[in-house]
Amino acid sequence: MEVKIIKGNKKSFLDLLLLADEQEDMIDKYLERGELFALYDGDLKSICVVTQEDENICGLKNLATYEKYHGKGYGRYLISYIFEYYKDKCKTLLVGTGDIPWMISFYEHCGFELSHRVESFFTNNYDHPIYEDGIQLVDMVYLRKDF
Repeated sequence: MEVKIIKGNKKSFLDLLLLADEQEDMIDKYLERGELFALYDGDLKSICVVTQEDENICGLKNLATYEKYHGKGYGRYLISYIFEYYKDKCKTLLVGTGDIPWMISFYEHCGFELSHRVESFFTNNYDHPIYEDGIQLVDMVYLRKDF
């Protein structure tokens, strides 16, 4: 497996980015100011974007793996890579996700701990209802990894 930092033409990864954040103008708010990491194992498997939120806090904004590769450890591997890459660059890495038990559990198993929630984030910031596993996302649940 190889992780590459993508410096230019980040929008060429839009198909994969839209799997984790289905509204393009929301992706536009962080894509160019963030670092895009792409995980290859032969071909492209997974990506994520990490932003600098302040001098001590980074944000994991988009973690997406092509559906046919779910459950193969690519997302977990990429998160481990990000932990190592950012451990000396920030004190805290935050990730926000929908209030879906398996999503929260995934991040907890990767080493994140529950932090806080932003009520009505999805209903206030997206122009249409967002659903995951048939459940409408309303609140954003934040988890944190302290280094």
